[in-house]
Amino acid sequence: MKNLSLASLLFFATTVTTLSCAQTPPPAKAFHYSTIDALLAGAYEGELTVDELKLKGDFGIGTFNRVDGEMIVLDGEVFQFKADGSVVKASGTQLTPFAVVTRFNADFRYDISKETGMKELEDMLDQRLDNKNLFYAIRVEGDFKQLTTRAIAPQDKPYKPLAEVTKTQTLFNYTNTKGVLVGFRSPGFAKGFNVPGYHWHYLSNDHKAGGHVLALSLSLGAIKVGAVSDIEIKLPTNDQFATTNQTIDRSKELKAVEGLRKD
Repeated sequence: MKNLSLASLLFFATTVTTLSCAQTPPPAKAFHYSTIDALLAGAYEGELTVDELKLKGDFGIGTFNRVDGEMIVLDGEVFQFKADGSVVKASGTQLTPFAVVTRFNADFRYDISKETGMKELEDMLDQRLDNKNLFYAIRVEGDFKQLTTRAIAPQDKPYKPLAEVTKTQTLFNYTNTKGVLVGFRSPGFAKGFNVPGYHWHYLSNDHKAGGHVLALSLSLGAIKVGAVSDIEIKLPTNDQFATTNQTIDRSKELKAVEGLRKD
């Protein structure tokens, strides 16, 4: 080493530093706007625009002010699935009361070649996740034999709690559709600000189907999973959020909202 010139030493040091940086990429980050408990309580008005949300991630889920349909963020575009069954590209000025996005980067993938229901899919994922105390972004591209989704029509004040609103949700049943599941798995300690466990939204390749997923049967698909260890949370500053009671346990309400209703 003593015969190396100063320029060679500098080049060597720079190369080692560059290789070291390349081997340790920054951890993936998820951006959360507002909390799931606020949404459950009826805080349906946020201040974050779609354009602002897109700066935080290219993959995610959420809803729009007045819970006007379901949000699907896919490949940097934000789509709105409405209660009339239509899919539109959201405008940059639309507002959201709740959303979760990340910059999707897959750590691993695997393929599905047999008919798989939603619980089977989630169980298979759980078997492959070494650290269930991290968050995971999950993209499933495939052929779906059956899908049941929902969307909610825009609400008017005074806003009712979400568990009441979903009693009038619109259900959609699709067969033999091709598209993408956009989902997250959140750890149990996320209760209050996010949905613990799995939360799925769907968008078909032809943009004619979508929504919050309640049931599915996947016949063929590719599953990509990316771990998320950094979380950024931004809270609304409006009076509606400020006066929402977020001290009570809303787990039963969340269970009613997230699954197929039996009432």
